[in-house]
Amino acid sequence: MHKTKLDKNEQEILKSFEQGEWKSVQNVKEEIIKHQQYARNTLKKDKRVNIRISSKVLEEIQALAVENGIPYQTLMSSVLHRYVSGYLIDKPRPNKPPEQTGG
Repeated sequence: MHKTKLDKNEQEILKSFEQGEWKSVQNVKEEIIKHQQYARNTLKKDKRVNIRISSKVLEEIQALAVENGIPYQTLMSSVLHRYVSGYLIDKPRPNKPPEQTGG
């Protein structure tokens, strides 16, 4: 029998499920429709914004977008959305030295 190798996040989800931390949702179809509407409202792009940023920062954003398989403008929009929603978590990127602060 082939055993699937789980990454760290998948292992945490499986452990949580096995510990009974997951609850069934009543009215699944209604919940799906409600969350689809949340996604539509969140992802609706109805405004255009122009910003000036350094070429180095733009290149890093574009590289990150390629790594994640998404357009760089989508990545920028996602970061801004997470920031204003309070869900942006500050953590170091792998393979990138911490930024030096001027003094």
